Amino acid sequence: MDGELIKLKNLGNTSVNLLHAVGIKTESDLKRVGPVNAYKSIKERGFSTSKVLLYALQGALLDTHWNELDSQLKKQLVIEAELEPIN
Repeated sequence: MDGELIKLKNLGNTSVNLLHAVGIKTESDLKRVGPVNAYKSIKERGFSTSKVLLYALQGALLDTHWNELDSQLKKQLVIEAELEPIN
């Protein structure tokens, strides 16, 4: 469904365009890939982004503003993004 991602919390045009650039077109795609691997795919494509995108992707799946995510969850996301290879 075109435009599905833009309806998710935290995701604007830039975030959606980045997701589309790495083949993530739907909420189901994002769930399947996961926020960490989506973020890593975006970074590996050479796009400049910050950890806020990582948090935003997680928050989008949880329907929670990224700034309201638990600090431990944010730390875990960063650890996973820095250590785990993309499957």
